Amino acid sequence: MELSQYCLKMANAHQAIKVVARRTGLSAHVIRIWEKRYGAVEPERTGTNRRLYSEEQIERLSLLREVTQGGHSIGHVAKLPTAKLKTLAAEAFPGDHATASVRASAAPSFLDECIDAVKSLDSRRLDDVLKRAETALGALGLLQRVVAPLAQAVGDLWRAGTITAAHEHFASAVIRIFLGHAAKPFAGTDNAPVLVVATPAGQIHELGALLVGAAAANLGWHVTYLGASLPAAEIAGAVRQNRARVVAVSLVYPEDDSRLEAELIRLRDLLPSEVTLLVGGRATPAYHDTLEKIGATQVKDLTHLCSTLDELRKPAKKTKR
Repeated sequence: MELSQYCLKMANAHQAIKVVARRTGLSAHVIRIWEKRYGAVEPERTGTNRRLYSEEQIERLSLLREVTQGGHSIGHVAKLPTAKLKTLAAEAFPGDHATASVRASAAPSFLDECIDAVKSLDSRRLDDVLKRAETALGALGLLQRVVAPLAQAVGDLWRAGTITAAHEHFASAVIRIFLGHAAKPFAGTDNAPVLVVATPAGQIHELGALLVGAAAANLGWHVTYLGASLPAAEIAGAVRQNRARVVAVSLVYPEDDSRLEAELIRLRDLLPSEVTLLVGGRATPAYHDTLEKIGATQVKDLTHLCSTLDELRKPAKKTKR
């Protein structure tokens, strides 16, 4: 390659991997894996071997994140043309294939107010905004258009260093109390199916799990919420004790926990064979291969979760003899 061509390419590839991780919502670890294992992008290198990504490559990584969240395997889509990725993203999220925070723009004022309340650590204001949003949007509208994008935004702000872990825990505490009260009118009957919700050991962010529990309660499930960072044996024990039909776990952060693969395999081994394992959250694509191996159902988004839970409530079809 001529020197002038090389200099031009380097000028166009100027973003370091930390910046790319913040802009795409992918961890640096996942970006490296997608690059090395699947050839998703080919960043330029500096003289000291640091990766530099172009705007086109950043867009491509963002699309790959959306497409994998939409249910596609990274191994099947990593080398597709960017135009095809845009088409798949649009199909996965009809009407909009931008990031989750952008897709939530239907209720921007509520979301912005919630974020401001979290930044201010103002529990009264956050509770008030959630109440007004529930009145305006309804129970499921609140979850889909405010709480889900709020969980995404809080995670993004924490990863970017804009807010601290204290803010994330504050938001989780207020939302947990609010959703607990909001779900009471929807509590299932005594014969309703049971869903156990938790995050596995090492997964300390619980906003996604809280969202799952609230959505399930709104659909008439009995929800047993266990909280964050529980060993596989304890989750499986709660499932057996409550005779749960489904266990849902949320994977948010970190996306490169070397211990989590074994923990997920152990959880599946300890669960009764008839129990369905649902897995969702922003870190889910990083563990796609493991989840495929253990037969877990990977949940794309809240809408997919609701349709999946509705299907699981249907009685099994009797086979004809």
